[in-house]
Amino acid sequence: MDDLTYTLRQLCLRNRDGSHATQADRQRSLSLAARQLREAGFRQMRAISLKGKHVEALLQRWQAEGLSAGTIKNRMAHLRWWAEKIGKAGILPADNTKLGIPECRYVTNESKAKELGDGLGRITDPHVRMSLRLQAAFGLRREESIKFQPRYADRSDHIAIKGSWAKGGRDRTVPIMTPEQRAVLNEAHRLSGSGSLIPAHKTYIQQRHVYDGQCKAAGLRNMHGLRHRYAQMRYEALTGWKAPAAGGPTAGQLAPTERHRDKYARLMISQELGHDRLAIVAVYLG
Repeated sequence: MDDLTYTLRQLCLRNRDGSHATQADRQRSLSLAARQLREAGFRQMRAISLKGKHVEALLQRWQAEGLSAGTIKNRMAHLRWWAEKIGKAGILPADNTKLGIPECRYVTNESKAKELGDGLGRITDPHVRMSLRLQAAFGLRREESIKFQPRYADRSDHIAIKGSWAKGGRDRTVPIMTPEQRAVLNEAHRLSGSGSLIPAHKTYIQQRHVYDGQCKAAGLRNMHGLRHRYAQMRYEALTGWKAPAAGGPTAGQLAPTERHRDKYARLMISQELGHDRLAIVAVYLG
């Protein structure tokens, strides 16, 4: 292992920001960057050696490879993390557009919402089944639904999501609005007791593998679509009409007062999903 790969790995081990999945993605991305810098002729580097010329070399390679803007943005986020941890945040601009990376997301009005349907009955692991039901009821991510601790999360009129469960390490709350949500929570309490939806004899990674295997065997794919369905249901509850992705009116078809309600709903849903930009919510709602 060369010095750069080793020192980057040590940097990741000392700074465990974000979820387990985020940490794993970051380490893989930085290991790839170290290899590509070595291939570009940069030798005898360590983590503290990062300079603007290294960022420029990586960016040029990624653009030449025809990678999507989303992939490049993710890799740049990992480089920014690297630069910040070594006290060199200033070598990368905060705005991706200054680097020639478009910020826009491709948004259509084609719905990606999914329902559990009959597939849930083919899930044999009770903890996986409950995780899926929580995803559908509260719009949780996979990791959040697996790490979910009902005794901690249940606050009577809302659930509290720990930052250690969530992408980006951000705490958030999601309201309990329906009898169906309360019923799912009550069942989660009975199943997990004082623990989480990870069985006592398993680690998170082990239970995630069980989750993935059970979903594949049951023919359940792209379960992130449960978040899309949650977002669209919440939009309709908050506005009184369906989201554009679910067949509702587009922004241009709304009256001025309706546009205010549309913006309010999108802000609320953005917070409930754990996002901080309305542009991301448009991917769910259209």
